Amino acid sequence: MSTVLPDPRPLTGEPLALDLLNTRWVAEGSAHDLLTDTDGLAVWLGANGLADRFAADATTLRHTLGARDALRAAVAGAPGAAEAVDAVLGHGRIRATLTAEGPGERPEFADPAWGPAWLAARGYLELLTAAPDRIRGCAHETCVLHFFDTSRNGTRRWCSMATCGNRAKASRHYARSKEV
Repeated sequence: MSTVLPDPRPLTGEPLALDLLNTRWVAEGSAHDLLTDTDGLAVWLGANGLADRFAADATTLRHTLGARDALRAAVAGAPGAAEAVDAVLGHGRIRATLTAEGPGERPEFADPAWGPAWLAARGYLELLTAAPDRIRGCAHETCVLHFFDTSRNGTRRWCSMATCGNRAKASRHYARSKEV
């Protein structure tokens, strides 16, 4: 029986598409990547409530990494990004269902190894539908994390006020005190 490791990432709990992007981060000047192996994939799947539905195996990892690359390109507005996201979405579909609670939807995949990748890509479409201008990258110059701005006035700038926001404010304070 394998033990799932704790999630080491500095920012978790974002919508699935952005949480997948946040499997890469920078801490203390060093780049980190949670998805270097299937153990890291198991951590990410567990953090997003997907561990019971999908295997943390090499095939799922490969597809998930491909989706991460496609989403990173899409968020950056890179040429060909839409086609890359569409390629991931081509591996699943939504099936309309009738449940005890009423109408519903269920994702279906020809190959379950595409499940996490497809769900992340589909989640990105939902964010674009809800509020594309609220998908943000952290404003700190060394941070690579992304978040969905849920603040009332839509002015959130940092992934975390306690880390990046505090560093930015401390840096500005230091620069002002040095000028005096």
